[in-house]
Amino acid sequence: MATVTKKELIDRIADQTATKRVIAKRIIQSFLDAVIDELRQGNRLEFRDFGVFEHKDRQGRMAQNPKTLEQVAVPAKRTVKFKMGRLMKKQLQDSLSTRGPRLHTSGDGAVAAKPAD
Repeated sequence: MATVTKKELIDRIADQTATKRVIAKRIIQSFLDAVIDELRQGNRLEFRDFGVFEHKDRQGRMAQNPKTLEQVAVPAKRTVKFKMGRLMKKQLQDSLSTRGPRLHTSGDGAVAAKPAD
């Protein structure tokens, strides 16, 4: 699995739209800034068929350091929840089923090949 950077996406979109890279970068950055701003304000962003972004406030809790078994306080924080839209889910499932057998992990940690659905 490859990592795609924002720069690579900007280059790709600039080529596809026959737009200057600087303009594509400004548009994409404006979009990302707007998404962050809306989430910061507590708003929900819904992009039909793509997905929904929502902010979620997580309460503080006590956890345990697995190495030392020491109790550690985990502070409250705000996270972002993303739920895939119908079209994205379908396309990801279709691409998964065309790749052949998948590895499946059972509850006991054993790994076996699982036929594609």
